Amino acid sequence: MPKFRTLDDLADIQGKRVLLRVDLNVPTEDGKVTDKTRIERVAPTIRELSEKGAKVVLLAHFGRPKGAPDAQYSLEPIAAATAEVLDLPVAFAADAIGEEAKAAVDALKDGDVVLLENTRFHKGEEKNDPDFVQALAANGDIYVNDAFSAAHRAHASTEGLARVLPAYAGRTMQAELQALESGLGEPQRPVLAIVGGAKVSSKIDLLMNLVRKVDALVIGGGMANTFLAARGVKVGKSLCEHDLTGKARDIELEAADAGCAIVLPTDLVVAKEFKAGAAHEVLNLDAVPEDGMILDAGPKTVEAVKSWIDRARTLVWNGPLGAFELQPFDTATVEAARYAAARTKGGDLTSVAGGGDTVAALNHAGVADDFSYVSTAGGAFLEWMEGKELPGVEALKA
Repeated sequence: MPKFRTLDDLADIQGKRVLLRVDLNVPTEDGKVTDKTRIERVAPTIRELSEKGAKVVLLAHFGRPKGAPDAQYSLEPIAAATAEVLDLPVAFAADAIGEEAKAAVDALKDGDVVLLENTRFHKGEEKNDPDFVQALAANGDIYVNDAFSAAHRAHASTEGLARVLPAYAGRTMQAELQALESGLGEPQRPVLAIVGGAKVSSKIDLLMNLVRKVDALVIGGGMANTFLAARGVKVGKSLCEHDLTGKARDIELEAADAGCAIVLPTDLVVAKEFKAGAAHEVLNLDAVPEDGMILDAGPKTVEAVKSWIDRARTLVWNGPLGAFELQPFDTATVEAARYAAARTKGGDLTSVAGGGDTVAALNHAGVADDFSYVSTAGGAFLEWMEGKELPGVEALKA
């Protein structure tokens, strides 16, 4: 694994101003934070820096304010929620740069924490403008990035600062990088990937990268319908990108060349309506009616997936196997997730999962805490799975 500078490489930071990039892009309603998961993820790094006597200056974005101040995207309510999670006072500055930011940072005592206003209130943030980078850097001695979820963007606060200040990975970033390395970097083999979701079109790069890195690839969800159609299976009214069947065949050929097994459903749960509790039946591949919709993988497929999980030492998971948000079409996803979690808890499997629907599906199955690592990073996690370099990570390499 490439060497990344972490907090363990930081010597005495008593009294030092640490610019800490965090992900506070949390859901809110009526000015109140409704889910503090992302704040909780970065809390250990904030606490560690505070306890070591650093002056902790939090940098974050919130929403898409288009490079200008916009009250609905202010981080001020997030400062209060962060203080609640930390059980520490968190000051707030009404700008990320300039006199207001300088005054707030200058007022800090050792161990204090301040949150600066939304970095995206300035056009220079998303442009990675050198002048904006320098304006941010003026309030710090050290830069720490703990926002893997924003590491795929070469912005001023995610990449630019790492080029002008001594730069380190925070504890959340460190854990994420170590988990990803165990997933695809230098994994224990055999490696199994489970990729589901609605559309092949959004995951072509991901699939092409995975078939060259894993030993077997389970394809589920609406994506599987496109692959089945490419094999000549009639999929009725199911979600299917018929124009991408050629691309599906290309991926299968690439997999065969790389020695990667492609695992598709062998039986299907089919309904006439897309709604919870809809009448449904389990059918073989050749029996989908013209007005039928494939909404989940069948029991034989689930057993096959479990068998592949049994053979694997490492599992990388992105996307559900069916319409998991609608019962009973969550069955395949839930059963496979619980089986993988049990193997992980037994010490037989390293399991790394990520992506928005994946996190929701694992939470739905009640096993998110039982996987080796669950990434909440969304786009950054997907780009990592696609084999792309992440600017915010590259900038931290020693």
